Amino acid sequence: MKRLALALATLAVLPAYLLYRLGALALGPGKAFQGWSHAFALIPGLSGVYLRRAFYRLTLAGCGEDACLSFGSVFAGPDARVGRGVFVGVYCCLGESVLEDDVLLASGVSVVNGGRQHGTDRLDVPIRRQPGVWESVTVGRGAWVGERAVVMADVGAHCIIGAGAVVTEAVPDYAIAVGVPAKVIAYRGGARGPSTPAAAGPPLT
Repeated sequence: MKRLALALATLAVLPAYLLYRLGALALGPGKAFQGWSHAFALIPGLSGVYLRRAFYRLTLAGCGEDACLSFGSVFAGPDARVGRGVFVGVYCCLGESVLEDDVLLASGVSVVNGGRQHGTDRLDVPIRRQPGVWESVTVGRGAWVGERAVVMADVGAHCIIGAGAVVTEAVPDYAIAVGVPAKVIAYRGGARGPSTPAAAGPPLT
């Protein structure tokens, strides 16, 4: 039944996909993509989940067939990758990032393209005109990111990021990190840190 629903949703989004492709020829994929991401974000209910999934499977660099992308959540560009079993809560803002399999994002999470998107060195040039660096940020397999957290750096596999945390530095696998800026306070499964053999943590079932 779910595969049939996805197939029907794919047929339904084909006109939008074709219009997106035409827009990409005229404006470039990035600019053409954003408007469609915003439009699909506003479709409510279960139908919206299926239509977003179908559209993103056609347009993103990768999107799992069972990924759940909730109401109000948008992507900045088509180079993002979404794995299988991913859940994205309402009103998330996602850069051209990688969400590996079984990632959970609570409501209002932002995963941005690093912390250097805007140059700030010069005082005689407005910040918006200074060149920045866009970095791909990965949220590792099975990680859980709490409500309204901001992720600017890679999050390892099976991590927990506390609500409202701001991740400015890479977080190792199995870590629990909270605060602004986010700091590791513990490791899941009794691991003592990334330098110890136990840091990888036990396999999760």
